[in-house]
Amino acid sequence: MSFQLRREEVLDASGLAAMLEESPARAAQAILLAAGEGVVEAQALLGQILLDGRGIAQDQALAMRWFGIAAGQGHLMARNMLGRCHEHGWGCAADAAVAARHYRVAADAGLDWAMYNLANLLATGRGVTVDHPQALALYQRAAEAGHAKSMNLLGRYLEEGQVCPVDSVAARNWYRRSAEGGDFRGQFSFAAVLAGEGNVDEAILWLEKALAGGNLNFLRVASQRLASATDPRLQAMANQYSQRYAQSL
Repeated sequence: MSFQLRREEVLDASGLAAMLEESPARAAQAILLAAGEGVVEAQALLGQILLDGRGIAQDQALAMRWFGIAAGQGHLMARNMLGRCHEHGWGCAADAAVAARHYRVAADAGLDWAMYNLANLLATGRGVTVDHPQALALYQRAAEAGHAKSMNLLGRYLEEGQVCPVDSVAARNWYRRSAEGGDFRGQFSFAAVLAGEGNVDEAILWLEKALAGGNLNFLRVASQRLASATDPRLQAMANQYSQRYAQSL
C-alpha cells in the first residue's frame, strides 16, 4: 500500500508521533522520508519503529544505526536508546559497559530516562562497578525531574536506609508520587505502605492498578509477596496476581 504525503507532513516532526498513533503504516512512510531529509526527531522515531516493528518490518540492527545517526546530532533519547540496545543485545552483542557509556552521555545532559538506566547499572554492577551512592544520586535527580520509576527506587533507598538515613516519611511520599505517576512498581510499593498502616481498602485500589499495568516478572514476584499476607483481602489479590501471571505465560 502506498500513501500520498505532502512535504509539510514529512517535515513536521511534531505531527509524526500523532500520525503513528492513527496510522502506523502511513506514519512509517512519513518517518522514513523525514529521516532521509535529516529531521533528527524522525531519525530517532525511525529507530524506535524499526526496533518495535511498528508500521514497518522489525530490524534491530537498522534501528541501532538510526539511533546512532540521531544521537550524533545530539538527540538525547536516541543516545539513551543506543544504551538500551547495547544493554539488551538488540541488534548487537549485549555489552553493559558500552551501554553505561551511552547512558552517561545522556544523563550528564539531563535526560531522566538515561539517569534511571545508568543508576540501574550502578546499583547492580552490570558493566560498571557497584556504586550505590551514585545510583541514589541519579535516581534522586531523575525523580525530582518527574521520572516515576526513579521515584519508586528513591523511595526504596529511603525506606531501607541503604547509603542514606532511613526516612520513612520521605519514602512514603516518593512511593505515592510514583504511584500517581503511573509506575506499577510504585503503585505496589505505595500499596504495601498503606497496608502496613492498616488502610487495606486503599491499598487494594493501588494493587488493582499495579495488576493492570505490571509485566510478567513483576506479577510473579508480587504474587509471592502478597501470598504471605494475613489479611484475606490481600490473599485474594495474591490469587488474582497468580492468575494473571499464569494467563500471561
